[in-house]
Amino acid sequence: MSLRPLARAPWWRRAATKRSHLTPLPITARRCLNTVPKCPEPTCDCADTPSMPWGQGIDRNVNLNGLIASYAQQVLICTNKDDWASRIEEDNSGDNLAADLKELVGRGGVYSDPFHNISIINSSFPSAISRRPEVQTASVYLLPSFKYVPFLPRVSFDSVQALVKGYLLPEKLHPMNDGLSPIHKDRLVRKEAYQHMLYGVRDVEDVLVLICGHGQRDKRCGIYGPILQEEFERQLPRAGLEVLQGPAIDESVSAPQLSGTTGSEAVAEGPRTARVAQISHIGGHKYAGNVIVYLPPSLTNSAGNPHPLAGHGIWYGRIDPKHVEGVIKETIINGNIIADHFRGGITQDGEILRL
Repeated sequence: MSLRPLARAPWWRRAATKRSHLTPLPITARRCLNTVPKCPEPTCDCADTPSMPWGQGIDRNVNLNGLIASYAQQVLICTNKDDWASRIEEDNSGDNLAADLKELVGRGGVYSDPFHNISIINSSFPSAISRRPEVQTASVYLLPSFKYVPFLPRVSFDSVQALVKGYLLPEKLHPMNDGLSPIHKDRLVRKEAYQHMLYGVRDVEDVLVLICGHGQRDKRCGIYGPILQEEFERQLPRAGLEVLQGPAIDESVSAPQLSGTTGSEAVAEGPRTARVAQISHIGGHKYAGNVIVYLPPSLTNSAGNPHPLAGHGIWYGRIDPKHVEGVIKETIINGNIIADHFRGGITQDGEILRL
């Protein structure tokens, strides 16, 4: 099967009509990626499919293809928690990184751009541990650019602005923004100089398995999240992937990485690794379990060749514990899309895909 860019949602068309000097969207070539129609049956024991609360069943009939929100970048905030307020920006009485970021890039934010949507979600990953524990910091993953920002200071709003201006804004504006004034255009474009304000940014080398477990938003996700996390953490080592636990960086027990070695060249050869976490709401409660698998650009197959889905994020819905082994085998190991569960995907350059 072929994958083509996801059609724009109605909100995009409404926003577009408000802009002047409209130009047609460029047509992206179809991508031919390997697919399998269904998830293979498990070959080993797995957890039972959980029961859902009365009146909150799982929709097992709708075609999931294309049921994914369009986004250019996803900010995955490491909170070391596995549940949050229904609206994550209200967690901790509004004193949190998600609220700060939404103030800048959310709807109506200073850097808001309807043609460059930035998704902000929380995760249960712990933040990196700095060699200066007296300075409060937070960690974030930027996907699908596959960057990890280990030390984002939480003592000044300047660091949040540096993250947005240095890593989240587009390098080039969408043609639909041609009618903006020069100063407005300049404000919405990425500035590389801001990247130097954030210490230790490096490439993501681990496979990331993200499972919606946002129980305060919807009980179905709250039930599926921990069950699927445990199942992925049990099954991944059987497929030859080491599941990493704890902070991605702990400077209290290891020397900090040398300046200038923040890319893949700093990573020693070793077994393939993965990290598994629960995340906040991504849409589609009735399609639980919802899983996103991000496969790093450096990922190779067993023969040492580039992985077919390296640099992609793959969204799946209706994942039960019995499907975990199949997702690992078909998508993470073999590089195949499981059509029956596929909600959509994203490439490293932000192209949204569907079957």
